[in-house]
Amino acid sequence: MITFVQTREYMMNILKFIPLLLLIILLFCQKTTTEKTSTVHLRGLADTVGFAHTALQMDSVMERINRRDGKERRNIFQIQDVDQNTAWQMVVCPHDDYSYAGMLYPYVLKNLSASNVIILGVAHRAKDFNIANQIVFDNFSEWRGPYGNIPVSPLRGEIIAQLPQDSYIISDSLQEVEHSVEALLPFIQYYNRPVNIVSILVPYMNFDRMNEIAVPLSNALETVMQNHQLKWGKDIAIAISNDCVHYGDRDWGGKNYAPFGADTAGYRSATNFDMNIISECLIEQLDPQRIHRFFEYTVAKDDYTKYSWTWCGRYSIPFGLLTGYYLNKDISRKALYGTMLRYRTSISQEPIPVQDLGMGVTAPANIHHWVGYVAIGYRLQ
Repeated sequence: MITFVQTREYMMNILKFIPLLLLIILLFCQKTTTEKTSTVHLRGLADTVGFAHTALQMDSVMERINRRDGKERRNIFQIQDVDQNTAWQMVVCPHDDYSYAGMLYPYVLKNLSASNVIILGVAHRAKDFNIANQIVFDNFSEWRGPYGNIPVSPLRGEIIAQLPQDSYIISDSLQEVEHSVEALLPFIQYYNRPVNIVSILVPYMNFDRMNEIAVPLSNALETVMQNHQLKWGKDIAIAISNDCVHYGDRDWGGKNYAPFGADTAGYRSATNFDMNIISECLIEQLDPQRIHRFFEYTVAKDDYTKYSWTWCGRYSIPFGLLTGYYLNKDISRKALYGTMLRYRTSISQEPIPVQDLGMGVTAPANIHHWVGYVAIGYRLQ
C-alpha cells in the first residue's frame, strides 16, 4: 500500500523537474521563432512622414481622397472608358507626399490588378553610392505595407538570372533609402491585397544604355510569363514611379528651378510645358521615338547625369516605357496606348489634412516651391 508520505515524496520529485521542462519548452519556442523569422529579410521604411504606413492611416487617407475627389475621378473614368474590368498593363504614378499628391495615386493604382507588379523607381541617391548605368534590384524577401508585409515575387530570381551580369547590381543599401517605390505600396496593397512586387531602381544612364538593358529585361519578363503561363496586365504589370517638374526659386538646395519665373505667369508656363511633354511623348500610341523625345526634353544634352527639365523620373520613365514597349511588341498584336487621367501640382488644390493621422509633409508647397504630378495608364488597343 502506498502511504501518504510516499505519495508526497513522489510529487515533490516530479515538481523538481518542472522548471527544467519549462526551460526546454521556452528554448524550443525561441529556436522555432528564430528559425521562422531568419528567413524573412524585411525592408524597412525610408519615409515615415509623407506616406501612410498603418491600416488606420491608409483607410483614413482613402476616405478623405474619395470624399474630396471621388466624383471627379468617376467622371474622368467614364470619359476615358475606365471601369472595373480595366487592367492596366503599365502605369506612371507620382511618389510625393500623400498630402500633396494623394489624389493622383488612385487614378492608376485602382486598376493595377496584376498579381505581380514590377515597380520601376527613381534612384534619388544613386550618386551617393556611385551607381550608374545599371538597374538596381534588392535582396529583401518582404516590404512593409499597411495591411501586412508585401512579399517579393519569386519571379525576381528568375528575371535576374536571365540578365547580362553587367546590366544590374543588387544593392539593399540604395533600395532601403529610396522612397519612390515605397510611396506606391500602400495604395497598391489597398486595392490589391495579395500582390507580390519586384522593385527595380533606375539610376543615371544615357538613352542607348537604357535600350541595352530594356531589351534583355523585356525578354526575361516574356520568358517567365511563358514559363508560368502568365498574362500581361492580369498576372504581370509595370508601375513607373515619377514626379513631374520640380519648380521654384527657393528651398531647392540653393538651386533656382524657375526658368519662367516664380510667379503666376511662371507657374502657368511651367505647367503648360509639362503638359506639352506629356502630350508629345507619353500618351497615345507608345513608340521608341516618342520615348526618346521625352529623354531629350528632361536630360541635359551634354551631360546625361544632369537635368534639362526637372522631372525626377527622367530615367525611370523612358526605361520603363522602353521595357513595356518591347515586352508588348513580343507578346501582343495590339499596340500599347497611354491615357492621361489627371495632372495636378502640389499647389493646385488644398493639401489633404493628415496631421491628425501622425503624418505630415517633407517639403513646402508654394509659388516658390512646387512639384507637378501626372497619372497615366497604359492598355492595349
